[in-house]
Amino acid sequence: MPESPVLRLSTKSYHELRQNGGIAYVEKLLNKKNIHYIARHWDYGPFHLFLSKPITKPDLKGLHLRVSPVYTSFFRSLGATTQSSSMPQIYTLMENGTVQGYGWPGSGWVPPWIKVTKFQVNPGFYASSLHTLINLKTWKKLSPQAQAVITKVGMEAEKSREPGSPGIMAGIKKETSFRTSKGMKIIEFKGADRKKWLDAAYGAGWKEVLKRSPKHGAALMKLFK
Repeated sequence: MPESPVLRLSTKSYHELRQNGGIAYVEKLLNKKNIHYIARHWDYGPFHLFLSKPITKPDLKGLHLRVSPVYTSFFRSLGATTQSSSMPQIYTLMENGTVQGYGWPGSGWVPPWIKVTKFQVNPGFYASSLHTLINLKTWKKLSPQAQAVITKVGMEAEKSREPGSPGIMAGIKKETSFRTSKGMKIIEFKGADRKKWLDAAYGAGWKEVLKRSPKHGAALMKLFK
């Protein structure tokens, strides 16, 4: 779905998005593709840029980075060149110097990468959430009772795993502590540099959504931003 990036670009809680119609709008778009949205069931925290060498400002010129579609536009907007690869290739690409960094969430990080990764750039950006979806025709075949149970469980997971919630933050803190205990340094942008970093991240993300879907993108931006 061309509008799907809005789910990671949102700066609002899912409670707010259900109140203001944001999730309902996404559900309407998914229904057209025979999909029913149940809930967001997990969040790995914000994405970060991880590097083999330090940077002192939000300028990625001269860096060649491994990317996924999630943050390609963002990294390129700050001057980086990019290439995609499978996840298992990240270690080798970093080890042999083919790339100098990669994007990854704050949790769910692969411990062996510590051998080839020296810096984590803060602040993080976007949300690395997982969502529960079901084929709409299959959903409609379920009994009302079954639908109610699935919805209830989904909503309980969504509420307890809201980005920034104690459980999610504890997991991120634990993994960050592991990385720093192994020698990784945190590069923390502050003030104007922090603003430039985040403005570039969300600016590139929303620009991509609006290009893919001018009509729905503009409407979703009002609800999710």
